[in-house]
Amino acid sequence: MTYALSQGLQAAIYQRLTSYPPLQALVGPDIYDQVPPGLLPTLYVALGPEVVRDRSDATGRGSEHDVAVSVVTDGAGFSAAKAAASAVSDALTDHPLTLPRGRVVSSRFLRAQARRIGSGETRQIDLIFRLRVEDDADIPS
Repeated sequence: MTYALSQGLQAAIYQRLTSYPPLQALVGPDIYDQVPPGLLPTLYVALGPEVVRDRSDATGRGSEHDVAVSVVTDGAGFSAAKAAASAVSDALTDHPLTLPRGRVVSSRFLRAQARRIGSGETRQIDLIFRLRVEDDADIPS
């Protein structure tokens, strides 16, 4: 197994989301790797947790990353959040990601959950993407 590609994968996902024009048109610069303290915008996107599994084989090291991306709003209804979630999905599944080390073999949408948070004023859509990566680095023994 390798976890060595995780940081580069997270950076590539963040870069893709922050530079994807359809998503920028919906949320502007409000895409976070870490949600800042204080007053938050009405609609924003945040990178969430990841679960990683070994996918190494006889040909090399690899891993499978289930990555969460959340769209959060305190606006009325789910419409704006669903539009942003759709743009997130398009950004991460229709365009190849470039990593500083290794490569993304596949990227696909796995599932989503739309829900109300707390008293129901906040709505959140958690999208889960499965990305398979292979390491191409020669690691000294």
